[in-house]
Amino acid sequence: MPRLTLEINTELYRMLQQAARTNHMSIEDECLRRLEGGARRSRYMEALLAELRADDAQRRAERG
Repeated sequence: MPRLTLEINTELYRMLQQAARTNHMSIEDECLRRLEGGARRSRYMEALLAELRADDAQRRAERG
């Protein structure tokens, strides 16, 4: 299984943890909820998603 390592701003990560606790969700579920549009669109989450997509596209291009 591929491994993904992210560098995340500590304060923003804490805010995400707090939101997950408040919504009685895991951090993963909170991220998915935000990405699916269930919450106000976060510029940070949008940037993270764009970076992940760019990395994925680059990996695919390198493979062939």
